[in-house]
Amino acid sequence: MTDAEVETQVRALSCMNIAQLREEWRRRYGAPPTFRSTDLLSRLLAWRIQADAFGGFDKRTLALLRSERAPPRRIQLAPGARLARVWRGIRHEVDVVDGGYRHNGTIYRSLSEVARSITGTRWNGLKFFGLREQP
Repeated sequence: MTDAEVETQVRALSCMNIAQLREEWRRRYGAPPTFRSTDLLSRLLAWRIQADAFGGFDKRTLALLRSERAPPRRIQLAPGARLARVWRGIRHEVDVVDGGYRHNGTIYRSLSEVARSITGTRWNGLKFFGLREQP
């Protein structure tokens, strides 16, 4: 199958409703998943079409998906803990309080909200404060 043929097949999915997507799945792969989301089913079907044409996951990714490696542990911060981060030459301190995080007198529900208020951009709060390794 050529790149153009794959592209045409994938583009055609965007015009299909959920019933048509399920029928297309059934025609290609057998019983379709029971998703009720047109978007999710079309994305998964598009991936399968492309994987059939160009190959799926590489061996390393497959091995990782099949491994029984434990998921990353969830970090629990107790009230009273203090986090600090220097951002653009300014030291920012965050206190863990019941129900959230206090930074400059304002209570935030998540560390990501704190990081956003400091930087003006979206950040994963755990990464921003060095509590999770960056990939």
